[in-house]
Amino acid sequence: MADAFSFLAGVSPAWPLILGGLIALALPTHAGRKAVMILAPVIGLAAWFATREPGVYGVIELGPVVLETFRFDSLSRVWALVFLIAAFINGIYSIHDRSRWSDAASLIYAGSAVGAVFAGDLLTLFFFWELTAIASAPLIFAAGGPVARRAGLRYLAIQVLSGVLLLGGAALWAGETGSWSFGGLNAVSVFDLSGPAGWIILLGFGVKAAFPLMHMWLPDAYPKATGFGAVVLSAFTTKMAIYALARGFAGEEILITLGLIMAVFPVFFAIVTNDLRQTLAYALINQLGFMTVAVGVGSELALNGAAANAFVGVIYMALFFMVMGAVLARTGTVKATELGGLFKSMPATGLFAVIAGAAVVGVPLFSGFVAKTLILSAVHYEHLTLAYIILIFASAGVMEQTALKVPYFAFFGEDRGHRVSEAPAGQLIAMGIAAFLCLLIGTQYEALYGLLPFAIDYQPYAAASVVGQLQILGAGALAFSALIWLKLYPLKSDRTILDADWLYRYVGDAIARWGTAMGRILTGWSEQVLGQNFKSLGRKLFNLFSPAGTLSRDFPSGLMALWTAILLAGVLVVAYFSTA
Repeated sequence: MADAFSFLAGVSPAWPLILGGLIALALPTHAGRKAVMILAPVIGLAAWFATREPGVYGVIELGPVVLETFRFDSLSRVWALVFLIAAFINGIYSIHDRSRWSDAASLIYAGSAVGAVFAGDLLTLFFFWELTAIASAPLIFAAGGPVARRAGLRYLAIQVLSGVLLLGGAALWAGETGSWSFGGLNAVSVFDLSGPAGWIILLGFGVKAAFPLMHMWLPDAYPKATGFGAVVLSAFTTKMAIYALARGFAGEEILITLGLIMAVFPVFFAIVTNDLRQTLAYALINQLGFMTVAVGVGSELALNGAAANAFVGVIYMALFFMVMGAVLARTGTVKATELGGLFKSMPATGLFAVIAGAAVVGVPLFSGFVAKTLILSAVHYEHLTLAYIILIFASAGVMEQTALKVPYFAFFGEDRGHRVSEAPAGQLIAMGIAAFLCLLIGTQYEALYGLLPFAIDYQPYAAASVVGQLQILGAGALAFSALIWLKLYPLKSDRTILDADWLYRYVGDAIARWGTAMGRILTGWSEQVLGQNFKSLGRKLFNLFSPAGTLSRDFPSGLMALWTAILLAGVLVVAYFSTA
């Protein structure tokens, strides 16, 4: 295949996607746009396969600054490949979506994510980093209505903030080191946290990676996007941020702590939320926590685990969001209290939901298992006992919050009387491809391991790993079954979960209101005080310059000569010291 597309060697796969997005925006016909939606990722994949040799391509010299727009190495190729696969699947899934803006935005968004992972310098990274923010926001706005508009604006603001932090930190870093380079070929751990530059860049990455207290945009925006938009959003932004962390901060121990928090706290929020797409958003943060821990560990096995989980995570989370997008299109809701019994009407979609759940939690023979065990083993080999125990708990929790909750309440729970048609053909084909990959990677894992950035000799299906994983999953299934049987599952029809947004929308709003009130009081006081002073000053100036004022009086010539001498002396002193 590489020989057949050799003319594309050295061409960044990002450009066919971005150009395809611009063409899709200009095309007037639905059929033409959908052809571009599928063809552009295919050309991108051909360019990926054609560029076999690691190297830096697309170099642009701008005086002292060198831009590396296409760095193909063992780390970037993994993320780029799965982004291209996701873009292709998204194109098929979107066949029945008629929004021109969504078509164009999804391709440009995917292309900018591919461009970001291929960026060899911080300025190129910043360009694509911000382009992902601008291109992805229309996928939320396309849902229409004030709720989606407000969520889209919040999402866009915090995504742009991430880029501002990245650029500010990069400028400081370049000032300290004299280079804008984002590491060389196969280089990891570019930055350090000894100065403000590293911390600011880490914060910039952390916003998109959904670090604790910076994650609120994800469960807020994803459930409010269109059905197709949520599928696209689930694939790129957060995984791109994990790549940036792996490239720039591998081995930073603070990431272990942050990752553990990310793996645990979503479990509790996902249990109580009634919106099943919000449940998936919290499950996504849980998975990002595992990857962040792996980057923090920083060993070759751990970084392989982060890359493997990013690869399979893009596919199985997209599958889950595709399932819920189909449910939303057919029933008009994704509320757990309003769904149930859909398996009778949508059996194929229900089966895909079960496969997605099995992949997410790492059931043996599914893709999540062969990826997640890499991280657990890496943590175990580094003797991080507490971290290992916490990740085990998080694994059991995600079994309850995702693999069981979403399929049960949507397809197998109490029948709510929805009698609808099965998902349309395009959506079923896209879900079928993603489900097939979840099974293929889980059984033929050698192909995935061959893509990983470091050489690996690991057998995921050792008896201890399989038995241990089944015990974890069994514990989660038992807890879920008990809650359902005892009717204790904490589910309510109307509930707004602000999560960390509480700090911004209530505490932050209260502080802003208090600050505004204090500002008005201070302004009023200042106006009063300054007004009195200005009145006094005005009277003195009038007395000085008016026709009857002091300066209008006759002065003795001797007194005028004295003042002239004093002023001249002052000028000479100033001139002397200014030329000394």
